[in-house]
Amino acid sequence: MPPRAQNAWLRTLGALAALLAAAVVVGLLIGQVWPVLAITALGIVIWHYWRLRGVLTRLTARQRLSPPQGEGIWNELDRLLYRGQDEMRGRKRRLVDMLRAYRAAAAALPDAVVVVERNSQRVQWFNEAATTLLGLEYPRDIGAPIGDRLHSLPMSRWLAQGRNAEPLMDAPSPVSAETRINMRLIPYSEELWLLVARDVSKLMRLEQVRRDFVANVSHELRTPLTVIHGYLEMLDPAEKPEWAPMLTEMQRQSQRMTQLVEDLLTLSRLEAQDRLPDESVAMSPMMTTLKREAEALSQHRHQIAVEDDTQLDLWGSTKELHSAFSNLVSNAVRYTPAGGSIGIRFERDGDGAVLRVSDSGYGIPAAHLPRITERFYRVSTSRTRESGGTGLGLSIVKHVLNLHQARLEIQSEVGRGSTFSCHFGAERVHPRDHAAPLFAAGK
Repeated sequence: MPPRAQNAWLRTLGALAALLAAAVVVGLLIGQVWPVLAITALGIVIWHYWRLRGVLTRLTARQRLSPPQGEGIWNELDRLLYRGQDEMRGRKRRLVDMLRAYRAAAAALPDAVVVVERNSQRVQWFNEAATTLLGLEYPRDIGAPIGDRLHSLPMSRWLAQGRNAEPLMDAPSPVSAETRINMRLIPYSEELWLLVARDVSKLMRLEQVRRDFVANVSHELRTPLTVIHGYLEMLDPAEKPEWAPMLTEMQRQSQRMTQLVEDLLTLSRLEAQDRLPDESVAMSPMMTTLKREAEALSQHRHQIAVEDDTQLDLWGSTKELHSAFSNLVSNAVRYTPAGGSIGIRFERDGDGAVLRVSDSGYGIPAAHLPRITERFYRVSTSRTRESGGTGLGLSIVKHVLNLHQARLEIQSEVGRGSTFSCHFGAERVHPRDHAAPLFAAGK
């Protein structure tokens, strides 16, 4: 017990003892000791119960206590209660100030922030930017289902994915179709989710300018490259033997530049598309074509194996899927030393299907895997130049798969090879049509 409380307790006991002693003296004087002592003890008990009732009344009514005056155990109790109440008020003030600061910070954010209740998917709170970007209004939309308020966006299916929900990229704002937003779902507790929407209209415009620039420059480069390539074809190294090495290198580099321009145009075309026409992609002739292309590139330097036992075909663009698969196969041939093996396998993947291209080549260090599909990103510049790659193949593959709602998975180990897997969902596969026409590259 603290010294102050102990002293108060001793003073209270001393006062009670003095009061009882006085009652005994009075009882002796009047010859009624026990009745006087009993009345005095009863009064003491009533007084203490009255003080206890006062404390309980103040606590029950949540009254603000006044600073205690005087000495004694009850005054000490009042002092402790007052101190606890004062400390509690201080903590509440600090918590309220912190809450106000956080809410002010959230309200000042340029991004829309919406707190959504997980089970009911109802709006609990939102900042001012949510009114500008998402069209939510206070207090009308507090407690309203977020899917009903943002009905122009695929909210129900997106929210149903919960923690596994991928960011909703480049979606039109419910307020204005010209405003493009990115949306992210952050489950920050078991009961509440945080929906964050960001205005990316300016970024999209800059991205479109970049795409247009690349497409225009690539298109303009086509004509001079065709002219240069044509004149180089007309030069006969036999007439000037000393020029033969230079002419060979010039032809090789002009062809590489032409391929780079074609890849840039392909990438620009894919980026400008929101979707591709759906047609039945016959996978049996597709696999035959991929094997033939791999053998042509390999020139008998590799062991090439093709497996296809799914009895499934795909829905999508035959031309674009062939472009993506062909890029994976050509990469496998380029980056696999002579004597290595290359496998092309089309197999079931749950309710969907997956096409895997594996090799026993150099492999890719783990640090490079997150960026390997970026345009012009190269693990080894010298090796890419030697193989004739443009650094755009995997970027083309990623864009083609995105347009087919598919995903690319890469597994690689340095010195043991790589496996590139194209996963297609159940909505992209259907039973094989054995009467489908033969596939021809470029058709």
